[in-house]
Amino acid sequence: MKYYIGVDGGGTKTEITLFDENKTILDTVKVAGSNHENLSGSFREAADIIMSGINLLLQSNHLTYEDITEILMGLAGIDHPYQHDALCEVLSERGLRNFRLYNDGFIITKAGLPDGVGIGYNCGTGTCCNSIDSRGNMLQIGGFSEISDDRGNGHWIALRVFNKIYDDICLDLCKTSMTERFCKKAELSPTREDLLPTIVHFEQEDTAEDFIRFLIDIFFESLNEGDAAAEEICEEMASRGADYICAHVKKQQFDSDTVPVVLSGSMHTRLPSDRYIQRMEQLCAERCKEKKFSFFKLTQPPVIGCINWMLENKN
Repeated sequence: MKYYIGVDGGGTKTEITLFDENKTILDTVKVAGSNHENLSGSFREAADIIMSGINLLLQSNHLTYEDITEILMGLAGIDHPYQHDALCEVLSERGLRNFRLYNDGFIITKAGLPDGVGIGYNCGTGTCCNSIDSRGNMLQIGGFSEISDDRGNGHWIALRVFNKIYDDICLDLCKTSMTERFCKKAELSPTREDLLPTIVHFEQEDTAEDFIRFLIDIFFESLNEGDAAAEEICEEMASRGADYICAHVKKQQFDSDTVPVVLSGSMHTRLPSDRYIQRMEQLCAERCKEKKFSFFKLTQPPVIGCINWMLENKN
């Protein structure tokens, strides 16, 4: 029996899975997020988290590193060669061998597409759009937060919702049902004095995640009721998503007339985001007429892309 390990490392958690040669999931452990950009210890702390998870998985299954044929990792924050090489060096120092390391966006295409060829667009904690074309060329667009003007991830949506509520309450620039929802759910009055103290929730580690999720829920509820301010936010994120997807078609070589686009991340798969996705599909069709697109949501764990990749062309 041959054993393989796949690692899906994000900003909030890292999922480490043991597979056999038939792609059967034998066991999975979850540890802390391994995006080095979010860690005070950077690459060394990320490596410690990954190694602790692998060691836990091996110990609980009575295996050693010598029993593992290959390890493949898809990790958030691995966006250019320097980051790849730096983390590989630290992992090698800790004794890890026979492993491959990629940005986590690439395992999306391997998980969601039969032949692994197409575009994967992820909007969750962060935003990233990756593709593998018909020649095997790999391309990542986005993933650098404000530097690449990423939109559509949870933090971005929460900030834009708060922007709109601030403009409504403090500047009288626009009226939005998001304000009413915010104040009702938070049990606040729609005043500057009640709104401004809530900003601290963005900055406190123990409240930020819940506050961001709270604002995201407000956004999708208002969007699906046709709120104009929510529609503006939707247009921004759909337009940027179309920018990323169409850029892949222009820069990569896809032989098929129809390019598959796999949507992953909580903004795409766990929330009522159909209006936003439909608008993004429409914009892609308008801007990139040389190809057709087939959009669908990822229905299995991204870590499946790791085992698909490791066993590619081996059967």
